[in-house]
Amino acid sequence: MTDISNENLYLLLPGIVAGIARIYAKNNGCSEIEAIRIIYSSHLYPRLADETTKLWHLGPVALFEELLEPSL
Repeated sequence: MTDISNENLYLLLPGIVAGIARIYAKNNGCSEIEAIRIIYSSHLYPRLADETTKLWHLGPVALFEELLEPSL
């Protein structure tokens, strides 16, 4: 088993973003493609893409709620 690092986290991100996008699209009446665009340009994505935050451990519902929180 390979440890997750900043060098390989990018392999997990599309699946994680897709899970958040499904929830976002359903709750906001938009397409999943539009939801993906919103997520990638959000305050959440840079933190999600930083392995040291460990946000990738969270499930899509928790990450969706994080997305709704105002940025710091």
